[in-house]
Amino acid sequence: MKTKSILSLSNVEFKTLMDSIDVVLSDCDGVLWRETEVIQNSPETVKKLKELGKKFFYITNNNTKTRAEFLKKCNDLNYDATIDEIVCTSFLAAVYLKEKEFNKKVYVVGSVGIGKELEAVGIQHYGSGPDIIEGDEVELVKNFKPDPEVGAVVIGFDKDFSFPKIVKAVTYLNDPNVHFIGTNNDIERPSPSANKFPGTGCFIKNIEAACNRSAVILGKPESFVSEYITKKYGLNPERTLMIGDNCNTDILLGKRCGFKTLVVLTGITTQNDIENMNASDINTKNLIIPDYYANELGDILEMIKIS
Repeated sequence: MKTKSILSLSNVEFKTLMDSIDVVLSDCDGVLWRETEVIQNSPETVKKLKELGKKFFYITNNNTKTRAEFLKKCNDLNYDATIDEIVCTSFLAAVYLKEKEFNKKVYVVGSVGIGKELEAVGIQHYGSGPDIIEGDEVELVKNFKPDPEVGAVVIGFDKDFSFPKIVKAVTYLNDPNVHFIGTNNDIERPSPSANKFPGTGCFIKNIEAACNRSAVILGKPESFVSEYITKKYGLNPERTLMIGDNCNTDILLGKRCGFKTLVVLTGITTQNDIENMNASDINTKNLIIPDYYANELGDILEMIKIS
């Protein structure tokens, strides 16, 4: 199997594809924007897809903001969105615990976005922000008194990640009855520069190694997010398109759910990755190959104009 360029499709092939789609699920970082920079032609493409009657949803593994904050970001970057069209993993953490009828406290290794979503469903939490070590590491381990009310540990992206947080998370997770939740397992975020941008998965793997437990992962490509969006939006998989920049999360989710898949080259996946996928002399058994690829989301708009 090889992935096809959207721009290589004939007018008939492209129209057939578009007619077969009712719902578009799109990643955000690396598809619609890079941090605070909008990706050219993407807002216009989303607008056109909606004008054509496609339902469009913003499905992001980013856990640093709430749904309301992502809505504001969408609107600020000229994307037409409603809060019901947005799913982020900070929100999924709250959904997951609420479904478990959780009534204890959460220790959060992550951003304030997770805490705000927990508060919105009445769940107490602590842990966000810097945790400065007092004394040396031996004293920290010896003197830490765990809160008996904590019944879950949630790990997200944490710019203040530290040894004290590892100690506290692992101490709580020593109790097998404490929920261990990871928002998403992305090792890398789309970078606004040539430098690598480590993602949430780096923090989760650290805690997993320290406590010898595996976290329940909520975001793409895992089953919790797929079950949530399928039920929430009443999706027909055969008439759904998943768009993303990361084959290991976005495209794998689409493949697992039976969606059509499109990867864009404005984030994690590169042109070299596409060439490797389509090389006839390599073993593609372990490669996640999307149905289609585009240089940018705007390629869809270009095809719509000429079809």
